[in-house]
Amino acid sequence: MDKYLLTLWQSVPSGNIKQYELADFLQLSPKQTARYIQKWSTEGWLTYTSGRGRGNVSKLEWLRDVEAILEEQLMKTIDEEPVEVSSKYLLFDWSLDSKLRLMNKFRSKFGYVHSSNDKLVIPRRYPFLTIHPIDAADVSSASIVANVYNRLVAIDEHGVVSPELAHSWDIASTKLRIYLKKDIKFHDGSILTAEDVVTCIERLRVHPQFKGVWEPVKQVFIVAPLVIDICFPNGCSYCLQMLGTMNASIYKENKEDVIGTGCFYIEANNEKKTTLVVFKDYFGERPLLDVVKFVQVPQEFDVVYRSSAQEDTNTTFQVESDSGFGIVMMNTFRNTAIQRKDVRDYLHYIIAKYRHEISELGTRKLPNHHGCLIDKSEEIAIAKVKKPHFTEPLVLKLVNYTEKETMWLKHILEKEGVPVVTKDVSFKDSVFNSLENEDVDFFIHGEVFEMNQDFSFFYFLKNGYSSLADILKKDSIINHYLDEYAHTPFQNWTALNLKVEKKLIEDSVMIPLYYAKRQIPFSADLMNITIKHFGYVDFSKLWVRPDIHE
Repeated sequence: MDKYLLTLWQSVPSGNIKQYELADFLQLSPKQTARYIQKWSTEGWLTYTSGRGRGNVSKLEWLRDVEAILEEQLMKTIDEEPVEVSSKYLLFDWSLDSKLRLMNKFRSKFGYVHSSNDKLVIPRRYPFLTIHPIDAADVSSASIVANVYNRLVAIDEHGVVSPELAHSWDIASTKLRIYLKKDIKFHDGSILTAEDVVTCIERLRVHPQFKGVWEPVKQVFIVAPLVIDICFPNGCSYCLQMLGTMNASIYKENKEDVIGTGCFYIEANNEKKTTLVVFKDYFGERPLLDVVKFVQVPQEFDVVYRSSAQEDTNTTFQVESDSGFGIVMMNTFRNTAIQRKDVRDYLHYIIAKYRHEISELGTRKLPNHHGCLIDKSEEIAIAKVKKPHFTEPLVLKLVNYTEKETMWLKHILEKEGVPVVTKDVSFKDSVFNSLENEDVDFFIHGEVFEMNQDFSFFYFLKNGYSSLADILKKDSIINHYLDEYAHTPFQNWTALNLKVEKKLIEDSVMIPLYYAKRQIPFSADLMNITIKHFGYVDFSKLWVRPDIHE
Protein backbone atom coordinates (compact mmCIF):
# COMPACT_ATOMS: atom_id res chain seq x y z
CA MET A 1 0.00 0.00 0.00
CA ASP A 2 1.93 3.02 -1.31
CA LYS A 3 1.05 6.40 0.19
CA TYR A 4 3.16 8.41 -2.30
CA LEU A 5 1.70 6.62 -5.31
CA LEU A 6 -1.85 7.50 -4.24
CA THR A 7 -0.85 11.11 -3.54
CA LEU A 8 0.62 11.42 -7.02
CA TRP A 9 -2.51 9.88 -8.57
CA GLN A 10 -4.70 12.43 -6.80
CA SER A 11 -2.44 15.38 -7.64
CA VAL A 12 -1.19 14.83 -11.18
CA PRO A 13 -3.30 13.73 -14.18
CA SER A 14 -1.77 12.25 -17.34
CA GLY A 15 0.04 14.91 -19.33
CA ASN A 16 2.98 17.29 -19.27
CA ILE A 17 4.62 18.21 -15.98
CA LYS A 18 7.96 19.48 -14.72
CA GLN A 19 10.00 17.15 -12.54
CA TYR A 20 10.38 19.66 -9.71
CA GLU A 21 6.56 19.87 -9.53
CA LEU A 22 6.38 16.12 -8.92
CA ALA A 23 8.83 16.49 -6.04
CA ASP A 24 6.74 19.34 -4.60
CA PHE A 25 3.53 17.29 -4.75
CA LEU A 26 5.20 14.35 -3.00
CA GLN A 27 7.20 16.56 -0.61
CA LEU A 28 10.31 14.54 -1.42
CA SER A 29 13.76 15.44 -2.73
CA PRO A 30 14.35 15.28 -6.52
CA LYS A 31 16.51 12.15 -6.07
CA GLN A 32 13.86 10.39 -3.97
CA THR A 33 11.19 11.37 -6.50
CA ALA A 34 13.24 9.98 -9.39
CA ARG A 35 13.67 6.65 -7.57
CA TYR A 36 9.93 6.36 -6.89
CA ILE A 37 9.03 7.23 -10.52
CA GLN A 38 11.41 4.53 -11.77
CA LYS A 39 9.94 2.01 -9.30
CA TRP A 40 6.34 2.75 -10.31
CA SER A 41 7.25 2.59 -14.02
CA THR A 42 8.80 -0.82 -13.48
CA GLU A 43 5.69 -2.01 -11.62
CA GLY A 44 3.48 -0.90 -14.52
CA TRP A 45 1.56 1.93 -12.85
CA LEU A 46 2.70 4.64 -15.24
CA THR A 47 5.08 5.67 -17.99
CA TYR A 48 7.32 8.67 -17.58
CA THR A 49 9.33 10.47 -20.23
CA SER A 50 11.83 12.96 -18.83
CA GLY A 51 12.15 16.26 -20.63
CA ARG A 52 15.66 16.83 -21.99
CA GLY A 53 17.36 20.10 -21.29
CA ARG A 54 16.85 22.82 -18.71
CA GLY A 55 13.22 23.97 -18.39
CA ASN A 56 11.76 21.33 -20.70
CA VAL A 57 8.66 19.58 -19.48
CA SER A 58 8.34 15.86 -18.84
CA LYS A 59 5.37 13.65 -19.65
CA LEU A 60 3.56 11.29 -17.28
CA GLU A 61 0.98 8.78 -18.47
CA TRP A 62 -1.10 6.70 -16.04
CA LEU A 63 -1.58 3.06 -17.09
CA ARG A 64 -3.77 1.82 -14.19
CA ASP A 65 -6.48 3.25 -11.92
CA VAL A 66 -4.37 3.56 -8.78
CA GLU A 67 -7.13 4.51 -6.35
CA ALA A 68 -9.51 1.78 -7.46
CA ILE A 69 -6.82 -0.89 -7.11
CA LEU A 70 -5.57 0.35 -3.73
CA GLU A 71 -9.14 0.69 -2.46
CA GLU A 72 -9.83 -2.93 -3.38
CA GLN A 73 -6.63 -4.02 -1.60
CA LEU A 74 -7.55 -2.08 1.53
CA MET A 75 -11.08 -3.50 1.57
CA LYS A 76 -9.52 -6.97 1.63
CA THR A 77 -7.11 -5.93 4.39
CA ILE A 78 -9.98 -4.58 6.50
CA ASP A 79 -11.77 -7.92 6.10
CA GLU A 80 -8.80 -10.13 6.90
CA GLU A 81 -6.54 -8.19 9.28
CA PRO A 82 -7.02 -6.66 12.74
CA VAL A 83 -8.34 -3.09 12.68
CA GLU A 84 -5.06 -1.64 13.94
CA VAL A 85 -3.36 -2.91 10.75
CA SER A 86 -5.78 -1.23 8.36
CA SER A 87 -6.43 1.98 10.34
CA LYS A 88 -3.21 3.70 9.27
CA TYR A 89 -4.12 3.37 5.58
CA LEU A 90 -7.27 5.45 6.08
CA LEU A 91 -5.00 8.45 6.56
CA PHE A 92 -3.88 8.26 2.92
CA ASP A 93 -5.01 10.86 0.38
CA TRP A 94 -8.23 9.16 -0.76
CA SER A 95 -10.95 10.85 -2.78
CA LEU A 96 -14.12 11.69 -0.87
CA ASP A 97 -16.11 8.79 -2.40
CA SER A 98 -13.38 6.22 -1.76
CA LYS A 99 -12.84 7.41 1.77
CA LEU A 100 -16.56 7.18 2.51
CA ARG A 101 -16.70 3.58 1.27
CA LEU A 102 -13.59 2.64 3.20
CA MET A 103 -14.75 4.32 6.40
CA ASN A 104 -18.09 2.51 6.23
CA LYS A 105 -16.29 -0.79 5.78
CA PHE A 106 -13.82 0.01 8.56
CA ARG A 107 -16.62 1.11 10.91
CA SER A 108 -18.20 -2.33 10.62
CA LYS A 109 -15.17 -3.78 12.42
CA PHE A 110 -15.89 -1.80 15.57
CA GLY A 111 -18.25 -2.68 18.36
CA TYR A 112 -19.16 -5.68 20.42
CA VAL A 113 -17.94 -9.06 19.15
CA HIS A 114 -19.66 -12.02 20.77
CA SER A 115 -17.46 -15.10 20.83
CA SER A 116 -15.65 -17.14 23.47
CA ASN A 117 -14.15 -13.76 24.47
CA ASP A 118 -16.61 -10.86 24.42
CA LYS A 119 -14.82 -7.85 22.95
CA LEU A 120 -15.65 -4.16 22.59
CA VAL A 121 -13.62 -2.32 19.93
CA ILE A 122 -13.65 1.48 20.28
CA PRO A 123 -12.27 4.07 17.87
CA ARG A 124 -9.61 6.38 19.33
CA ARG A 125 -8.53 9.64 17.69
CA TYR A 126 -5.38 10.16 19.79
CA PRO A 127 -2.98 7.77 21.55
CA PHE A 128 -3.13 7.88 25.34
CA LEU A 129 -0.44 10.20 26.68
CA THR A 130 0.40 7.90 29.58
CA ILE A 131 -0.75 4.85 31.51
CA HIS A 132 1.19 5.71 34.67
CA PRO A 133 -1.04 6.90 37.53
CA ILE A 134 1.33 9.65 38.67
CA ASP A 135 1.51 11.12 35.17
CA ALA A 136 -2.22 10.86 34.37
CA ALA A 137 -2.98 14.58 34.11
CA ASP A 138 -5.42 14.43 31.17
CA VAL A 139 -8.87 12.88 31.24
CA SER A 140 -8.25 10.23 28.56
CA SER A 141 -5.22 8.83 30.36
CA ALA A 142 -7.01 9.01 33.71
CA SER A 143 -9.94 7.01 32.30
CA ILE A 144 -7.52 4.17 31.48
CA VAL A 145 -5.91 4.43 34.91
CA ALA A 146 -9.38 4.11 36.48
CA ASN A 147 -9.85 0.67 34.89
CA VAL A 148 -6.33 -0.71 35.33
CA TYR A 149 -5.46 0.39 38.86
CA ASN A 150 -7.20 0.70 42.22
CA ARG A 151 -7.09 3.29 44.94
CA LEU A 152 -7.11 2.64 48.68
CA VAL A 153 -10.56 4.24 48.87
CA ALA A 154 -13.19 5.49 46.44
CA ILE A 155 -15.01 8.82 46.68
CA ASP A 156 -18.31 9.60 45.00
CA GLU A 157 -19.65 12.95 43.81
CA HIS A 158 -21.23 13.60 47.20
CA GLY A 159 -17.92 13.12 48.99
CA VAL A 160 -18.86 9.75 50.50
CA VAL A 161 -15.75 7.59 51.02
CA SER A 162 -15.99 3.81 50.52
CA PRO A 163 -13.45 0.95 50.73
CA GLU A 164 -11.45 -0.21 47.73
CA LEU A 165 -8.01 -1.71 48.48
CA ALA A 166 -8.51 -0.74 52.11
CA HIS A 167 -11.35 -2.39 54.01
CA SER A 168 -11.34 -0.03 57.01
CA TRP A 169 -9.61 3.00 58.47
CA ASP A 170 -9.28 4.95 61.71
CA ILE A 171 -8.82 8.68 61.50
CA ALA A 172 -7.64 11.05 64.21
CA SER A 173 -6.51 14.68 64.24
CA THR A 174 -2.87 13.83 63.42
CA LYS A 175 -2.98 10.30 61.98
CA LEU A 176 -4.84 8.08 59.53
CA ARG A 177 -4.55 4.31 59.98
CA ILE A 178 -5.33 2.18 56.91
CA TYR A 179 -6.24 -1.54 57.02
CA LEU A 180 -5.61 -3.35 53.70
CA LYS A 181 -7.67 -6.21 52.29
CA LYS A 182 -6.02 -9.63 52.18
CA ASP A 183 -4.74 -11.56 49.16
CA ILE A 184 -5.24 -8.87 46.53
CA LYS A 185 -3.29 -9.81 43.40
CA PHE A 186 -1.36 -7.60 41.02
CA HIS A 187 -1.67 -8.42 37.32
CA ASP A 188 1.63 -10.33 37.46
CA GLY A 189 0.21 -12.66 40.12
CA SER A 190 2.11 -11.21 43.07
CA ILE A 191 0.23 -10.27 46.26
CA LEU A 192 -0.28 -6.65 47.33
CA THR A 193 1.69 -5.81 50.48
CA ALA A 194 1.84 -2.87 52.83
CA GLU A 195 5.32 -2.16 51.42
CA ASP A 196 3.83 -1.69 47.94
CA VAL A 197 1.35 0.84 49.27
CA VAL A 198 3.94 2.78 51.27
CA THR A 199 6.25 2.92 48.22
CA CYS A 200 3.47 4.44 46.07
CA ILE A 201 2.44 7.00 48.68
CA GLU A 202 6.04 8.04 49.35
CA ARG A 203 6.69 8.54 45.62
CA LEU A 204 3.59 10.66 45.37
CA ARG A 205 4.35 12.62 48.53
CA VAL A 206 7.74 13.84 47.25
CA HIS A 207 6.78 14.12 43.58
CA PRO A 208 7.36 17.70 42.26
CA GLN A 209 3.78 17.97 41.00
CA PHE A 210 2.12 16.71 44.19
CA LYS A 211 4.32 17.70 47.11
CA GLY A 212 2.26 20.86 47.59
CA VAL A 213 -0.96 18.88 48.08
CA TRP A 214 0.78 16.29 50.28
CA GLU A 215 2.79 18.83 52.31
CA PRO A 216 0.84 18.21 55.59
CA VAL A 217 1.81 14.50 55.51
CA LYS A 218 5.20 14.04 57.20
CA GLN A 219 5.50 10.27 57.58
CA VAL A 220 4.09 7.03 56.17
CA PHE A 221 5.06 3.72 57.74
CA ILE A 222 3.97 0.12 58.36
CA VAL A 223 2.76 -0.71 61.86
CA ALA A 224 1.73 -4.34 61.23
CA PRO A 225 1.16 -6.64 58.23
CA LEU A 226 -1.44 -4.90 56.00
CA VAL A 227 -1.69 -1.91 58.38
CA ILE A 228 -0.29 1.53 57.51
CA ASP A 229 -0.13 4.81 59.41
CA ILE A 230 -0.13 8.17 57.61
CA CYS A 231 0.96 10.95 59.98
CA PHE A 232 0.25 14.67 59.74
CA PRO A 233 1.34 16.34 63.02
CA ASN A 234 -0.21 19.71 62.19
CA GLY A 235 -3.47 18.28 60.86
CA CYS A 236 -4.77 17.38 57.42
CA SER A 237 -8.55 17.38 57.04
CA TYR A 238 -8.36 15.93 53.51
CA CYS A 239 -5.89 13.04 53.85
CA LEU A 240 -8.54 10.38 53.27
CA GLN A 241 -9.85 12.18 50.19
CA MET A 242 -6.33 12.40 48.71
CA LEU A 243 -6.09 8.62 48.76
CA GLY A 244 -9.04 8.39 46.37
CA THR A 245 -7.53 10.44 43.52
CA MET A 246 -6.41 8.77 40.27
CA ASN A 247 -2.83 9.87 40.95
CA ALA A 248 -2.94 7.99 44.28
CA SER A 249 -3.60 4.67 42.51
CA ILE A 250 -1.53 1.76 43.81
CA TYR A 251 0.85 0.13 41.35
CA LYS A 252 4.09 -1.79 41.09
CA GLU A 253 6.90 -1.12 38.64
CA ASN A 254 8.54 -4.17 37.10
CA LYS A 255 11.32 -3.42 34.61
CA GLU A 256 9.51 -1.32 31.97
CA ASP A 257 5.98 -2.27 33.05
CA VAL A 258 3.62 -0.55 35.45
CA ILE A 259 1.38 -3.19 37.02
CA GLY A 260 -1.96 -2.61 38.69
CA THR A 261 -4.64 -4.57 40.52
CA GLY A 262 -7.66 -3.36 38.53
CA CYS A 263 -10.36 -5.33 36.74
CA PHE A 264 -8.50 -4.98 33.40
CA TYR A 265 -4.81 -5.27 32.59
CA ILE A 266 -3.03 -3.68 29.65
CA GLU A 267 -2.11 -6.28 27.04
CA ALA A 268 -0.86 -3.78 24.44
CA ASN A 269 -0.35 -0.02 24.28
CA ASN A 270 1.17 1.70 21.25
CA GLU A 271 0.39 4.30 18.59
CA LYS A 272 -1.92 1.89 16.77
CA LYS A 273 -3.96 0.44 19.63
CA THR A 274 -4.47 0.01 23.36
CA THR A 275 -5.92 -3.31 24.50
CA LEU A 276 -7.43 -3.97 27.93
CA VAL A 277 -8.03 -7.60 28.92
CA VAL A 278 -10.13 -8.76 31.87
CA PHE A 279 -8.12 -9.72 34.96
CA LYS A 280 -9.66 -13.01 36.07
CA ASP A 281 -8.09 -12.85 39.54
CA TYR A 282 -9.55 -9.42 40.27
CA PHE A 283 -10.58 -9.11 43.92
CA GLY A 284 -13.87 -7.40 43.08
CA GLU A 285 -16.76 -8.12 40.72
CA ARG A 286 -15.59 -9.47 37.38
CA PRO A 287 -16.43 -7.33 34.31
CA LEU A 288 -18.80 -8.89 31.78
CA LEU A 289 -16.58 -7.85 28.87
CA ASP A 290 -13.37 -9.82 28.26
CA VAL A 291 -11.51 -7.35 26.04
CA VAL A 292 -11.75 -3.59 25.39
CA LYS A 293 -9.65 -2.47 22.44
CA PHE A 294 -9.02 1.16 21.45
CA VAL A 295 -7.84 1.56 17.85
CA GLN A 296 -6.40 4.67 16.22
CA VAL A 297 -8.69 6.26 13.61
CA PRO A 298 -8.70 9.44 11.49
CA GLN A 299 -9.97 12.67 13.03
CA GLU A 300 -13.22 12.63 11.09
CA PHE A 301 -14.18 9.13 12.23
CA ASP A 302 -17.30 9.13 14.43
CA VAL A 303 -16.67 7.74 17.90
CA VAL A 304 -19.67 5.50 18.58
CA TYR A 305 -19.86 2.71 21.14
CA ARG A 306 -21.37 -0.06 19.00
CA SER A 307 -22.36 -3.57 19.92
CA SER A 308 -22.62 -5.18 16.50
CA ALA A 309 -20.74 -5.45 13.27
CA GLN A 310 -23.94 -4.69 11.36
CA GLU A 311 -24.23 -1.01 12.11
CA ASP A 312 -27.08 -0.42 9.69
CA THR A 313 -29.38 -2.58 11.79
CA ASN A 314 -28.59 -0.85 15.07
CA THR A 315 -30.15 2.34 16.28
CA THR A 316 -28.09 4.50 18.59
CA PHE A 317 -28.96 6.75 21.49
CA GLN A 318 -27.04 9.56 23.14
CA VAL A 319 -25.79 9.48 26.70
CA GLU A 320 -24.91 12.95 27.91
CA SER A 321 -22.32 13.56 30.59
CA ASP A 322 -20.74 16.62 32.12
CA SER A 323 -17.37 17.33 30.58
CA GLY A 324 -16.17 20.03 32.93
CA PHE A 325 -15.80 23.74 32.32
CA GLY A 326 -13.60 26.19 30.48
CA ILE A 327 -11.95 29.26 31.96
CA VAL A 328 -9.63 31.95 30.69
CA MET A 329 -6.50 32.03 32.84
CA MET A 330 -4.04 34.91 33.12
CA ASN A 331 -0.32 34.32 33.67
CA THR A 332 0.03 37.19 36.13
CA PHE A 333 3.66 36.29 36.92
CA ARG A 334 4.77 37.34 33.41
CA ASN A 335 6.57 40.65 33.09
CA THR A 336 4.12 41.92 30.48
CA ALA A 337 0.93 43.97 30.39
CA ILE A 338 -0.99 40.98 31.77
CA GLN A 339 0.41 41.83 35.22
CA ARG A 340 -1.69 45.01 35.21
CA LYS A 341 -5.12 44.61 36.76
CA ASP A 342 -6.63 47.25 34.47
CA VAL A 343 -5.58 45.15 31.45
CA ARG A 344 -7.00 41.94 32.95
CA ASP A 345 -10.21 43.71 33.97
CA TYR A 346 -10.67 44.98 30.41
CA LEU A 347 -10.25 41.45 29.03
CA HIS A 348 -12.71 40.25 31.68
CA TYR A 349 -15.23 42.89 30.64
CA ILE A 350 -14.98 41.91 26.95
CA ILE A 351 -15.31 38.19 27.70
CA ALA A 352 -18.38 38.81 29.87
CA LYS A 353 -19.86 41.00 27.13
CA TYR A 354 -19.58 38.33 24.43
CA ARG A 355 -19.72 35.15 26.52
CA HIS A 356 -23.28 34.35 25.43
CA GLU A 357 -21.94 33.68 21.91
CA ILE A 358 -19.92 30.64 23.01
CA SER A 359 -22.86 28.28 22.45
CA GLU A 360 -22.92 29.30 18.76
CA LEU A 361 -19.57 27.60 18.10
CA GLY A 362 -21.25 24.20 17.83
CA THR A 363 -18.96 22.50 20.34
CA ARG A 364 -21.58 21.71 23.02
CA LYS A 365 -20.45 24.60 25.18
CA LEU A 366 -22.84 26.60 27.35
CA PRO A 367 -21.96 30.12 28.56
CA ASN A 368 -20.79 30.16 32.16
CA HIS A 369 -21.72 33.41 33.91
CA HIS A 370 -21.00 32.03 37.38
CA GLY A 371 -17.91 29.94 38.17
CA CYS A 372 -16.38 26.48 38.52
CA LEU A 373 -18.63 25.13 41.27
CA ILE A 374 -21.87 23.98 39.69
CA ASP A 375 -24.98 25.09 41.61
CA LYS A 376 -22.72 26.85 44.14
CA SER A 377 -20.94 29.71 42.37
CA GLU A 378 -22.68 33.06 42.33
CA GLU A 379 -22.95 35.29 39.29
CA ILE A 380 -20.56 38.24 39.50
CA ALA A 381 -21.56 41.44 37.73
CA ILE A 382 -18.83 43.03 35.62
CA ALA A 383 -18.94 46.80 35.19
CA LYS A 384 -17.87 48.50 31.97
CA VAL A 385 -14.13 49.11 31.92
CA LYS A 386 -12.15 51.77 30.08
CA LYS A 387 -9.79 50.44 27.44
CA PRO A 388 -6.15 50.62 28.61
CA HIS A 389 -3.22 51.50 26.36
CA PHE A 390 -1.40 48.57 24.76
CA THR A 391 2.21 48.87 23.60
CA GLU A 392 2.55 45.29 22.33
CA PRO A 393 0.29 42.35 21.54
CA LEU A 394 -0.79 39.91 24.23
CA VAL A 395 0.25 36.29 23.60
CA LEU A 396 -2.63 33.78 23.58
CA LYS A 397 -1.91 30.04 23.77
CA LEU A 398 -3.50 27.96 21.00
CA VAL A 399 -4.03 24.24 21.68
CA ASN A 400 -5.91 21.94 19.29
CA TYR A 401 -8.56 20.82 21.79
CA THR A 402 -9.72 24.43 22.39
CA GLU A 403 -8.90 25.81 18.94
CA LYS A 404 -12.42 27.00 18.06
CA GLU A 405 -12.90 28.72 21.40
CA THR A 406 -9.41 30.26 21.30
CA MET A 407 -9.86 31.75 17.83
CA TRP A 408 -13.27 33.09 18.89
CA LEU A 409 -11.62 34.71 21.94
CA LYS A 410 -8.93 36.28 19.75
CA HIS A 411 -11.61 37.64 17.44
CA ILE A 412 -13.73 39.33 20.12
CA LEU A 413 -10.67 40.86 21.80
CA GLU A 414 -9.33 42.28 18.53
CA LYS A 415 -12.83 43.56 17.78
CA GLU A 416 -12.58 45.63 20.98
CA GLY A 417 -9.09 46.93 20.21
CA VAL A 418 -6.90 44.42 22.06
CA PRO A 419 -3.83 43.34 20.02
CA VAL A 420 -3.43 39.55 20.23
CA VAL A 421 -1.03 37.03 18.71
CA THR A 422 -1.36 33.26 19.15
CA LYS A 423 1.31 30.72 20.02
CA ASP A 424 0.76 27.10 19.02
CA VAL A 425 1.35 24.57 21.80
CA SER A 426 0.78 20.83 21.43
CA PHE A 427 -1.69 19.12 23.75
CA LYS A 428 1.12 17.03 25.25
CA ASP A 429 3.25 20.11 25.97
CA SER A 430 0.22 21.89 27.35
CA VAL A 431 -0.16 19.08 29.92
CA PHE A 432 3.46 18.28 30.76
CA ASN A 433 5.66 21.21 29.70
CA SER A 434 5.18 24.10 32.12
CA LEU A 435 7.69 26.26 30.22
CA GLU A 436 5.39 26.30 27.18
CA ASN A 437 2.50 27.40 29.40
CA GLU A 438 4.60 30.12 31.03
CA ASP A 439 5.58 31.65 27.70
CA VAL A 440 2.10 33.05 27.01
CA ASP A 441 0.02 35.80 28.64
CA PHE A 442 -3.30 33.99 28.79
CA PHE A 443 -5.09 30.90 27.57
CA ILE A 444 -8.29 28.87 27.68
CA HIS A 445 -8.08 25.94 30.07
CA GLY A 446 -10.54 23.06 30.11
CA GLU A 447 -10.94 21.26 33.43
CA VAL A 448 -12.91 18.12 34.28
CA PHE A 449 -13.44 17.37 37.95
CA GLU A 450 -12.60 13.79 38.87
CA MET A 451 -15.05 13.30 41.71
CA ASN A 452 -16.59 15.39 44.49
CA GLN A 453 -16.29 18.98 43.30
CA ASP A 454 -15.30 20.41 46.68
CA PHE A 455 -12.14 18.31 46.78
CA SER A 456 -11.58 18.52 43.01
CA PHE A 457 -11.60 22.33 43.11
CA PHE A 458 -8.95 22.31 45.86
CA TYR A 459 -6.93 19.75 43.87
CA PHE A 460 -7.19 22.05 40.84
CA LEU A 461 -5.71 24.89 42.90
CA LYS A 462 -2.83 22.89 44.35
CA ASN A 463 -1.63 19.99 42.22
CA GLY A 464 1.40 20.78 40.09
CA TYR A 465 -0.11 19.64 36.80
CA SER A 466 -2.76 22.34 37.13
CA SER A 467 -1.98 25.46 35.14
CA LEU A 468 -3.45 27.48 37.98
CA ALA A 469 -0.96 26.27 40.60
CA ASP A 470 2.01 28.19 39.17
CA ILE A 471 -0.06 31.35 38.81
CA LEU A 472 -1.10 31.29 42.47
CA LYS A 473 2.36 30.75 43.98
CA LYS A 474 3.05 34.49 44.30
CA ASP A 475 -0.42 35.49 45.47
CA SER A 476 -0.06 35.91 49.25
CA ILE A 477 -3.79 36.25 49.93
CA ILE A 478 -4.71 33.12 47.96
CA ASN A 479 -1.88 31.20 49.61
CA HIS A 480 -3.24 32.21 53.00
CA TYR A 481 -6.63 30.81 51.94
CA LEU A 482 -4.97 27.59 50.72
CA ASP A 483 -3.35 27.10 54.11
CA GLU A 484 -6.83 27.04 55.66
CA TYR A 485 -7.88 23.83 53.86
CA ALA A 486 -5.79 21.48 56.02
CA HIS A 487 -7.50 22.77 59.16
CA THR A 488 -11.03 23.22 57.82
CA PRO A 489 -13.37 20.21 58.20
CA PHE A 490 -14.09 18.78 54.78
CA GLN A 491 -17.84 19.33 55.15
CA ASN A 492 -17.14 23.08 55.39
CA TRP A 493 -15.03 23.32 52.25
CA THR A 494 -17.75 24.75 50.01
CA ALA A 495 -17.60 28.14 51.74
CA LEU A 496 -13.81 28.16 51.53
CA ASN A 497 -13.87 27.23 47.85
CA LEU A 498 -16.33 30.01 47.09
CA LYS A 499 -14.11 32.53 48.89
CA VAL A 500 -11.08 31.50 46.82
CA GLU A 501 -13.06 31.46 43.59
CA LYS A 502 -14.52 34.91 44.21
CA LYS A 503 -11.04 36.37 44.81
CA LEU A 504 -9.67 34.84 41.59
CA ILE A 505 -12.59 36.11 39.53
CA GLU A 506 -12.61 39.60 41.06
CA ASP A 507 -8.87 39.89 40.38
CA SER A 508 -9.49 38.76 36.78
CA VAL A 509 -6.97 35.95 37.19
CA MET A 510 -9.55 33.27 36.35
CA ILE A 511 -12.50 34.19 34.12
CA PRO A 512 -15.38 31.72 33.68
CA LEU A 513 -16.14 31.02 30.02
CA TYR A 514 -18.23 27.86 29.45
CA TYR A 515 -19.67 24.65 30.80
CA ALA A 516 -18.98 21.61 28.59
CA LYS A 517 -21.17 18.62 27.80
CA ARG A 518 -20.21 15.38 26.07
CA GLN A 519 -22.66 13.28 24.08
CA ILE A 520 -21.54 9.69 23.65
CA PRO A 521 -23.48 7.62 21.08
CA PHE A 522 -24.24 4.00 22.01
CA SER A 523 -25.94 1.25 20.08
CA ALA A 524 -29.30 0.40 21.59
CA ASP A 525 -28.40 -3.08 22.88
CA LEU A 526 -25.52 -1.96 25.11
CA MET A 527 -26.71 -2.28 28.71
CA ASN A 528 -25.82 -0.82 32.10
CA ILE A 529 -24.11 2.27 30.71
CA THR A 530 -22.76 4.22 33.65
CA ILE A 531 -20.66 7.36 33.44
CA LYS A 532 -17.92 7.30 36.03
CA HIS A 533 -14.52 8.97 36.18
CA PHE A 534 -14.14 12.23 34.23
CA GLY A 535 -17.36 11.69 32.29
CA TYR A 536 -16.16 8.41 30.72
CA VAL A 537 -17.87 5.03 30.50
CA ASP A 538 -17.32 2.47 33.24
CA PHE A 539 -16.26 -0.58 31.20
CA SER A 540 -16.45 -2.86 34.22
CA LYS A 541 -20.26 -2.65 34.20
CA LEU A 542 -21.01 -2.69 30.48
CA TRP A 543 -22.75 -5.67 28.86
CA VAL A 544 -24.72 -6.49 25.72
CA ARG A 545 -28.25 -7.81 25.66
CA PRO A 546 -28.13 -10.96 23.49
CA ASP A 547 -30.45 -11.31 20.52
CA ILE A 548 -32.37 -14.47 21.51
CA HIS A 549 -34.79 -16.03 19.03
CA GLU A 550 -37.44 -18.07 20.83
